Amino acid sequence: MHPVLEDLIGLLVLERIEDNIFRGDSRDIGSPQVFGGQVIGQALSAAQYTVDNRVAHSLHAYFLRRGDATSPIIYEVDRSRDGGSFSNRRVVAIQHGRPILNLAASFQSPEDGLEHQVAMPDIPGPDGLKDVTDIAKDMLEHIPLKLRRYMTHDRPFEFRHVNPVNFETPQKLVPQRHVWIRAADKLPDDPILHQNLLTYVSDYELLGTATLPHGLSFKRDNMIMASLDHALWFHRPVKVDEWLLYTTDSPSSSGVRGYARGEFFTQDGQLVASAAQEGLMRVIESDEWKPRSKPGSKD
Repeated sequence: MHPVLEDLIGLLVLERIEDNIFRGDSRDIGSPQVFGGQVIGQALSAAQYTVDNRVAHSLHAYFLRRGDATSPIIYEVDRSRDGGSFSNRRVVAIQHGRPILNLAASFQSPEDGLEHQVAMPDIPGPDGLKDVTDIAKDMLEHIPLKLRRYMTHDRPFEFRHVNPVNFETPQKLVPQRHVWIRAADKLPDDPILHQNLLTYVSDYELLGTATLPHGLSFKRDNMIMASLDHALWFHRPVKVDEWLLYTTDSPSSSGVRGYARGEFFTQDGQLVASAAQEGLMRVIESDEWKPRSKPGSKD
C-alpha cells in the first residue's frame, strides 16, 4: 500500500486507555498546527469504538485550540444515548491538559426509506487533469517557502482540480470549486475506514473556496486562516479509493469568518456525503502584523 496512506490509516487506529478514553498520534503535514481533518477523523474513530452495529450519519465539531503535531491527543467519549435506532456520542479531544476540539456524532442502524438527491454538476471527469502537487511543483518559484512543503508533500489522496489554482496572480472568482479526490491506493472493503478517511479529507478545500471572491494571494504573510467548526453528513455508503467529485461553494463571508459547504459525488452521479465549515479569514494590516502564535494558544 502507498506508505503515506498506510500511515494515515494507522493514525486513525487509536490506543484504548480506558473504556471511553483513547489516545492517537499526530503528524506534521506542513501546516501551522495539527491538520483539522486528522483530529476530526480520530474523534469519529474514538466514538465508533463505543458503538455496535450502527453507522455514522452525521457529525458536528468545533475547533477550540491549535493542535501540537509533536504530541499525542487524548479522546474522551461520552456515551450520551443509545436508542432504538440511533446512538449519540460526544467526544472531547485533549492535548496538554486542554480541549482542542469538541465533536458530536450520531449513528444509525441501517434501514431503507424515501430517497432523492440533487443532480451532480456537469463538469469534466478526472482523466487528463493534473494532481495539485504536480501543479505546485511546476510553480515552485512562485510559492512562498513556508507553503512549499505543505503544497508539495506526498499526500494520502490525489486531488485533481477542474480549474487549477493560480498561485502567482489570483483573480477574483465566483466562490465555487470542483476537485476530483481519490485515495492514493486501493483500500480494504471496510465501511468504517472509508467513512473515517472521508472525514479526514473533507477538511481540505472548503475554507479556501471562501477566499476566491477576494483574489487573495498565497504570497500574503498577513492572512490568518483557521477552521472554526466542521460538519459532515453521510448520505450513502462511500468508497474513497474510487474517484469522488468534491464540489464546494461559499455563500457568504463576513465578520472575518468565511462559510463554505461541499458535496461529494461518485463518478456515476450519486451524492454520498455533504460538508459545511466556517473558518477564520483575517487580513492584518502591515503595521499591525505579528507572527502567528504557537500551537495550543488562543487566536
